[in-house]
Amino acid sequence: MTLRIDIGGLPSGRVRFAASPLAELTAMLHVLAEPGHHPRFAGWAADVWAGLRPELAERLREAEFLWRSSQADFLIPARPRATLAEELDDVDRLDDETYVTAALVTTCGSNRVHFAGSSPLSDPIARERALDVAQARGGLQEAFAERLLADPVGVRARVRRTLEECAEAFFDDAWAGASVQLATDLRLKNDLLRRQGLEAALASVSGAVTLAPDGDTIVVDKVQDKATAARGAGVTFIPSVYGRPHLVAVHAPGWHPVVQYPVAEPTPAEPVSLETVTLRLEALAHPVRLRLLRTLARGPHTTSELAHFWELSRPEISRHLAVLRRAGLLTARRHGRYVRYTLNLPDLTALGGDLLAAVLR
Repeated sequence: MTLRIDIGGLPSGRVRFAASPLAELTAMLHVLAEPGHHPRFAGWAADVWAGLRPELAERLREAEFLWRSSQADFLIPARPRATLAEELDDVDRLDDETYVTAALVTTCGSNRVHFAGSSPLSDPIARERALDVAQARGGLQEAFAERLLADPVGVRARVRRTLEECAEAFFDDAWAGASVQLATDLRLKNDLLRRQGLEAALASVSGAVTLAPDGDTIVVDKVQDKATAARGAGVTFIPSVYGRPHLVAVHAPGWHPVVQYPVAEPTPAEPVSLETVTLRLEALAHPVRLRLLRTLARGPHTTSELAHFWELSRPEISRHLAVLRRAGLLTARRHGRYVRYTLNLPDLTALGGDLLAAVLR
């Protein structure tokens, strides 16, 4: 499954690599909301939470709908600016319908839930759909969606104030270190783009990003089959230190395509037995289990949610989940009467290196 970005006829220079303070802050907020996705930053996340004022911590939790399962498109700008304040000013220039629709678009299963051109502010059907999806993701998300629909101006101001306070609380210090790594990565990418062309630059981004043979399409390996076209601002690639290992793509109609990619920073893997590696490879050798993993990579889901998304029976889903759990690729946590399954991202990420290490031992 892929996202295809049409760049046919795009003038030279409209595929750009640039750093974005707002996009990196969004990546940090995702780490704070989902530290299990980012084990190398678990200590950082714990320290940040411990140091936050209770009122700011509460506002981050209430607005996490914007960055936990998927990032609101306006948080990953197509035209990055030098400062966070400038990028927040650009967000302020969006009209309420654009902002609210983008804020309430979320990832659910294999597809992004959106509103087919309708605004939840003015269309009752779109409004109910937005609230239904928010309710399914939890009480905080439902409450945030209700407030946003009732008072978009007030909520927008509250979100901006929250992001500005994040700068003072933790972002400015983290950005001072991350920006050095981002600048190094951008020098490499722009040098490759200038000297060897787009194909070489994309290859250095990720093995999941390629240029089609005709040279007119950028192909991004993502959980959904989608297509978009680069017009006007072109395509922007934004490096991220805190976003690793996620590859985030903005592609909704009306938004310029943007890809936020992780700066490569390999770390040594823990020794894993050949038996464990074999068990995990066998667990992955089934298309249904691969689909389930790609869904769970977006966030925790219950057996019923997975069965609904993939139109399979609950017993069949349960059998596949059991195989994945035995292989250590999933964890299960009970929330009331529901059991939510979460991807064990560190072990899955390390599987390639574990296989090589096991073979060479």
